[in-house]
Formats: sequence, structure tokens, C-alpha cells
Amino acid sequence: MPSRLLILFLALAGFVARAGDFGARFDDLVRTATPRQLYTLLYDLPKGGDLHNHAGGSDRPEWMFAVLTDPARNGGDAFYARMRFDSDTPPADRYKIIRRRTYEHLPPATRDRYVALTDLTTAERTEWANAFRLDAPGEGRDEFFGALFARRGDLSQNLDARLELLAENIKAFAAEGLAYLETQFGADGIVTNDGRVLTAAEAVPIIERRLAQPDLATTGLVVRFQDVIVRFRPDAEAKLAEAYAFVAAHRDRWVGLNMAGIESDPRGPPRRFLETFRQLRARHGAVALSIHAGEMDGADSHVRDTLVLGASRIGHGVNLIKDPATLLLLQQTRRTLVEINLISNRLLGYVPDPAQHPFPEYLRTGIPVCLNTDDRGMWDSNLTDEYFTAVTTFRLTWDEVVQLGRASLEHAFVQPEVKQKLLAAYAARVAAFERKYGADSPSVADGLAKLATVKPVTYGYAKRTWGLEF
Repeated sequence: MPSRLLILFLALAGFVARAGDFGARFDDLVRTATPRQLYTLLYDLPKGGDLHNHAGGSDRPEWMFAVLTDPARNGGDAFYARMRFDSDTPPADRYKIIRRRTYEHLPPATRDRYVALTDLTTAERTEWANAFRLDAPGEGRDEFFGALFARRGDLSQNLDARLELLAENIKAFAAEGLAYLETQFGADGIVTNDGRVLTAAEAVPIIERRLAQPDLATTGLVVRFQDVIVRFRPDAEAKLAEAYAFVAAHRDRWVGLNMAGIESDPRGPPRRFLETFRQLRARHGAVALSIHAGEMDGADSHVRDTLVLGASRIGHGVNLIKDPATLLLLQQTRRTLVEINLISNRLLGYVPDPAQHPFPEYLRTGIPVCLNTDDRGMWDSNLTDEYFTAVTTFRLTWDEVVQLGRASLEHAFVQPEVKQKLLAAYAARVAAFERKYGADSPSVADGLAKLATVKPVTYGYAKRTWGLEF
């Protein structure tokens, strides 16, 4: 065995043994801690990777406002929001963002419906921010799929703004212990302030330069991208071909491909793309696939059909439990990871009661799983919220908590040599966590006392759901 692999193997072997030793203490900590203390402990928890992450859906409205009103961060642009509308104005058009160039080309009567973000009153600013998250009773799939992304409007065209928002996400994830972020972030659709469409070849070096800047490089968070297409559009096959070719040509940063879009739309079933994927593999070689599947209420064959497409990771997989043959396949092979999104599934009504989520059944029958944030900005949440939900709802053991983080790294699409380093670093960080709250803390009370130095960051979801605010 090569020495590097041997070192990794020995580290992981010791890692597993130590995890078992710490298990009883973790159980005591969870049982004894107040909700506030437990949340703090899980915020301090070393976390592996967030593999199911939509970059645009992860942008907090407060971050959006800060970036879009600061020319130094948005490339000298200016942004407006539609704040004047009638009762029959489509939800997707309410609070919609446009940039200066769009605003200046509007007829005067239409222009009057928009207000510069810098001119919003305090009340209008709150109203606008709330329009980009699910935080009110009755909001759900229609609001999410039909309005929230559409309201981002021209924001998606501005690469400077998108990169600054990505930077905010990177810093926030690093602060709560994430080691690896694999987010859906494309290099297409970029338009400069003067209306010129930026090619991907022009956009990629700009993206790389931003990621290399000290404020991000020093976080230590390893960042890779997936390219993504919307599955139900008429030109989805053509977009898939473009995205596949792009990923194949930029494998250093773009490590995989995804297909998103509401699955209940009959125009985008997995089988539609089988022949296209086969042609693309023959032309460009293999590209790692993580595809949304099983985010449905009833039983269907989407998870199985997505595996046929070549996916090695399944996004959501909620209704996998209703497909016994495919469930058995995943239990026996243990090769396909299901990306679990507890808060997303609750807020969109796929599993309104987290206690009824199939996640523990997958976890405890041998299917690789990990926890992810999906669209954290729109949920007003973070990754710690996912862990807090899982630990308090399903009484996860320490071994299971560690298994979640390790699985997220083992199934990441990142380059093999980087993956080895991530796994070794994760083992070391877990060992340090165990020492801090175990061996270096003679009692449970001593361990809980150490939480005083941890400063969690919570958002609206934790406050509304558990009354937690720091």
C-alpha cells in the first residue's frame, strides 16, 4: 500500500476507535445540555462537506442588500426593486431585482414601479428582504419554485455581485466548521454593465481570482462547483450538452453536473435525458453526476431512472423509501449517497414533520447519507440547523454524527488527492473535538462550560423554530 494511503488508513482506523470511546460522553452532553448549549456544541462540531447547495438560493437577503447597494462590491452597478404593484401582479414580479441598464431602458410608466435599493425605507427594506425567504405561514412550493428565484432577476447577470455573495457563504460556512463546499455555480449568463455578454472563457479567470483572494483563501474551506441545468425547459438537452462539455473542460474547479427543477413537472423526467447522457459520455468521457431525484410526494421511478442516467449521488431521495427494489439496491451496494435536506423538505411540504423523514432509515440500513443546506438563504438557516434537527429528532449517536461528515467527504466529487487530505484533516479535527469535550473535560459540566468560548451565529429559522438566538 502506498505510504500516503497507509497513513490515511491508520488515521481513519484510529479515528473510528476514538469515535467509539467518545460516544458515551456525547450522549451525556446531548442529554444534559440545554437547547442553547446543544446548538452551540453542534455549531462547534467539525463538519465535512455541504454537497447539495444552490449558490443563488444560499444568498441571505441581508447579504444581497449589502452587496447590491455597494458599487465597490458589485462592479459599479446600481440595482432597483419593484416595490409598486397591483393585486394582480404575478408573485414572481413583486420585489424583482433589476440593474441600472435595465431600469434606464424602461418606459417612464414602468420605471415608476421600481425603487432604487439605496432609497428603500426601513419598512420597505424589511418587506423586500422577506420576499426572498420562506418565513411566513402558507408559503411553500408555489412561492419557492414560482417566485423566489425569479425575483433575483438581473442579479444573476452580475458576476461581481454573485462572487461577493459566494464569498459571504464561504466565510459563514467556514465559521461553523465546514471543510468542503460543492455548490452549484455556473460561469454562463454573465452580462457586463454595458450589456456585453461575457463568455465562460472570460468569466472563469475572474472567478478564480476572487477565490484566491486572502479573505477566502485563509478560511481553509475547499470550494468546488457543479454546473446545473433546469430539467423541464424545452431546450434542456441543448443546455445539458453545453454544461457537460464545460465541466469536462474545467474539471479542476467544476467537478460535477446536476439537473434541478421541480420534479412534478412532467416535462423533465430522468428518462428524457438518457440518450443525451450516453452520447455525451461517448464524446467527452465520464462526468460525475449528482441529480435531484425523489423530491416527490408519491411513489415513482425517478430515483431508479436517475441511477440509470449514471448518477452516483441522489439529491433529496425522499420517496426512495416508497421504491423497495431501488431501496434494496442502495442498501446492498452502498455506493450511492443520498443528499439529505431536512429543513428544505419540511418547508416545502415534502416531509412537513421531520420526525417522519426517511433519513434515519437510510442511515441505519447502510445507505450513505449526509446533511446539506440546499437553499439556506431562502430557508433563513445554516448547516448547524440541519445537525440540530437531526440530533434532537433522531437521537443520533456520536458514531452516526461522525459518519455523516465522513460520508460527505468520501462521496465528494473533489479530486482524489484533495479528498485524502480532507478526510485526514477531518479525522484530526474530530479527534480534537473529542479531546476538548471528552478527555480534557473531567465531567460533562466541564465540557459544557467550554461552550462559553464558542460564538454561534443563528438566523431566523433557529429563532422561529426553537427560540434560539445568540
